[in-house]
Amino acid sequence: MASTEGLHAARARGRNTRQLVHELLRSRIISLELEPGAALSENDLAAELGVSRTPVRESLILLGEEGLVDVYPQLGTFVSRIRERDIASAQFIREALECAALRDGVTKATAHDVAELRALLVAQTEAEQREDPEAFFRLDEQFHARLMAAGGHAEAWPVVSQAKAQLDRARRLSLPLTQQLSLLISQHTAVVDQLEQHDLDGADQALRGHLRQVFTDVETIRAQHPELFSDTDAPVRPRRDTRRRTGVPEAG
Repeated sequence: MASTEGLHAARARGRNTRQLVHELLRSRIISLELEPGAALSENDLAAELGVSRTPVRESLILLGEEGLVDVYPQLGTFVSRIRERDIASAQFIREALECAALRDGVTKATAHDVAELRALLVAQTEAEQREDPEAFFRLDEQFHARLMAAGGHAEAWPVVSQAKAQLDRARRLSLPLTQQLSLLISQHTAVVDQLEQHDLDGADQALRGHLRQVFTDVETIRAQHPELFSDTDAPVRPRRDTRRRTGVPEAG
């Protein structure tokens, strides 16, 4: 649910307004529809979403606790810039949980699990051929969730998904990089190959290498868009021009 229309439809079904506003704003931040440094106005957001200021204010507080929003006294509320230490923390959590699940998957995965993972690889290749990084991102999420399920740990994926919000912003920035999708698909394929062969060490090595690709990507992205990053918690001249400048496609 990433649209205003979806929010109103969900409210009509009785869902909690604050939760819906939080989900919508979080989705916009992670998808880079709201860029790092963009100003956030409670009044403007409430008017746009057709809700009172209270659920917006409460949602911004929650987003602040997740590190996605910064509040600067006498300056305002802004989408946080990407901090490399936050990426490193999110990566640590993700790698620990996904690799632990994979180790179980090497012994538990069935032929059906492998077939479903390979079907996702085919869909990812089709998204690459269509030059559709947004579709690829969704399929990438499905692939990693399905990989955890193959190890019997599907219930742990929401924990990973919640923890990697900062990481996802960097990942979305990396998708338009030349040959990036081909590289990620080849890495995914290597993981599935090792899983199917029940090669514990090979599967673990392939997945860790894949997950750590983000650190290399961040170096490239930061060189291209230094204004989206920060190494400090101090205010960094917030931008009030929220127009997209990264070339990342709008979320669907």
